[in-house]
Amino acid sequence: MSAAARERARAESLDPYEALCAHAELVLELAGRGELDALAALSARWHALVRELPDTPPRAAGALLERAQLMHARTRVELVRMRELVLAELATTRRARRAADGYAGQLRRRPRLDRSA
Repeated sequence: MSAAARERARAESLDPYEALCAHAELVLELAGRGELDALAALSARWHALVRELPDTPPRAAGALLERAQLMHARTRVELVRMRELVLAELATTRRARRAADGYAGQLRRRPRLDRSA
């Protein structure tokens, strides 16, 4: 096999790993922007990319797999951060609602129908 053919075969064997890495990068970007609907839509694509990988990766794919794993971990951190922000907002909303409910009991009731018209 010629050197060019070997290089072409090596590049082709890394294509699925490069696709996985590119996908992980996109997912991280979407998570960073808080685009949850777009993230959910990409879930099936991730699983399809993983299914396409051979059982034993070529040695040359190691760096790509490490990079994808790091991006995956960073995405998890982004999602946890986002979840914490949502939970904090919910807590604030609950406190505000309880405070408003406390004041509501002190308001004078007004008739629902304006009879002066």
